[in-house]
Amino acid sequence: MNTAQIEKIVIAALEDIKGKDIEVINTAALTPLFERIVVASGDSNRQVRSLARNVEDKVREAGIEILSTEGEDGGEWILVDLGSVVVHVMQPAIRAYYNLEELWGGKGPARVRAASHPA
Repeated sequence: MNTAQIEKIVIAALEDIKGKDIEVINTAALTPLFERIVVASGDSNRQVRSLARNVEDKVREAGIEILSTEGEDGGEWILVDLGSVVVHVMQPAIRAYYNLEELWGGKGPARVRAASHPA
């Protein structure tokens, strides 16, 4: 499955249970490790866990291998590594503090809000 297809599945899984402020950062020109970062917010530990779990469930259903998941215990920031796509689900305060969008994407064309992202 290609990166664009994985990205669509991830975004749909996040939107399915009300993930907020979903953004996709194209990192293909920045690192050979992965091609996209998807960042989303959840309002509580429970919602962050549910969002990450839904991503895991949907990608498994599509036959995509999950390489690693980190942070489920705390629920403030969960990372789901799908190889070419890395998903970060965070509470808003943690997201603001680490500001991954600025770190990886700056303000250039690499950033795409999921709402304007083609389905």
